[in-house]
Amino acid sequence: MLAAAVLGTASTALSAGPAQATGETTLTADPLSTWQTDGIVWAMAYAKGIVYVGGTFSHIRPPGAAQGTGEVARTNFAAFDAKTGQPLPCAPAFTGGTGTIRAMKAAPDGSKIYIGGSFGKAGPVGRSNTAALNTSDCTIGADWQPTVSSTVRAIDVTDDTVYIGGGFGTVQGQTRERVAALRPDGTLLPFKATIRGSSVGNDPTPAVNALTVAPKLNKIIIGGRFTSVNGSLFGVHALAGLDATTGRVVNSFTGWIPNRSAVKALVNDGTNFYLGAEGTGGGVFDGRAAGRLSDGAQLWKDTCLGATQAVLPYKGVLYSGSHAHDCSDTPGGFTDINNRQHFLAQSISDKTILPWFPDTNDGIGEQIGPRALTMADGVLWAGGEFTTVNDAPQQGLTRFAAAPDTGAPQVPLLSGASGARGRITLNWKASWDRDNGVLTYEIYRDGEYLTSLNQDSRYWNRPNMSFTDTVEPGSQHRYSIEVTDGTNVSGRNGPVYVTARN
Repeated sequence: MLAAAVLGTASTALSAGPAQATGETTLTADPLSTWQTDGIVWAMAYAKGIVYVGGTFSHIRPPGAAQGTGEVARTNFAAFDAKTGQPLPCAPAFTGGTGTIRAMKAAPDGSKIYIGGSFGKAGPVGRSNTAALNTSDCTIGADWQPTVSSTVRAIDVTDDTVYIGGGFGTVQGQTRERVAALRPDGTLLPFKATIRGSSVGNDPTPAVNALTVAPKLNKIIIGGRFTSVNGSLFGVHALAGLDATTGRVVNSFTGWIPNRSAVKALVNDGTNFYLGAEGTGGGVFDGRAAGRLSDGAQLWKDTCLGATQAVLPYKGVLYSGSHAHDCSDTPGGFTDINNRQHFLAQSISDKTILPWFPDTNDGIGEQIGPRALTMADGVLWAGGEFTTVNDAPQQGLTRFAAAPDTGAPQVPLLSGASGARGRITLNWKASWDRDNGVLTYEIYRDGEYLTSLNQDSRYWNRPNMSFTDTVEPGSQHRYSIEVTDGTNVSGRNGPVYVTARN
């Protein structure tokens, strides 16, 4: 046989963003077996080997079970072993109000889970939209029972202070507009900020949807629907940095969040903070941004459309839940597509969208998809209103780990023809994989390995590929192809029989 030659192959480098992002490693896109809910998961927290889940649901059920099958009663709250994913007996019911949990946060020492939402009762005791769970024995803490006048939507906790945000106007009978600070024993602190105004969507009621605290900087960053903080009429919209003791504005973030957009998620890693936004109408900001905690400087801001509900930084990667549908101006992104991508992973260093594409559907309720993320011992838990994950039935909860990667790439359809004497050209369209960008295509001639080609691809960008083999004129050969992501190998496609021209 004559030597093989490669002719007309597709480029091996998809335009996926700056080079510094290429070294980031993501979790796998293969969901772990996970219990489900029969409603919406709005919030999650992790402490001491347990994942706590809150929302609007009445039952949980086993992985793979259809709704109504194998259900176990859980009223808006459930607890799971973080390692095995199995449900635990810790199950106080949260009822009254609208009967929903909207925020959860563990104390730094893991001794308590602070819970917020719209409820009047936590387990057997009365509570006013907020409660604390003792993680040692799953009891409702007697020393935390503030009276909050309306829904609590955000919580963050330091060693000695609990910050809450929401739509309330009073806490402990005193004026606290949308944000407040309390001691762990419920004592209201002097911290005070007046949050007013909104221009977002059809709901003009101001609210703090998210907050994150940097205790070493004595700073709290708040986000939500508002246009005025402490009487400021200009320069503050939906995002503000406050002195964590007094509540005075220390960062106004002018120009970060346009009109008709609101901040839905905030988190920090001790150095930077990250946010997710949601907008209504044209010219809105729907994506993610990163800023420096120390001075409030913006590090980057993406341009994706599709409201972002949750963000979580982990090992150099920012994971998020949204329904992104147009990231055309973001490195590694996609143009407006017919479907929505509900999970994204981006390089924290430069916002490049990395090849990690597990997906859900929009689901029930407002049909947003994922609503909450938490990391538990290297496993990413996601909750929301979805009812499928990676096209398979799965409601309310799912999990992703660093390994094992079990999903093989798609098998491409191979064709071949001989257009010149002694030349056989094979053609196929690049495959794609949910958690790998560059795939390897291994070509076999007459059952024996012939050569391999690498190609970077995404589900929205699958280049045409080709390989030209030089053989004896008039000889017939059978060709097949398989694809590997480095761990998993697709089934071999073919064989395709081609006779070389004389």
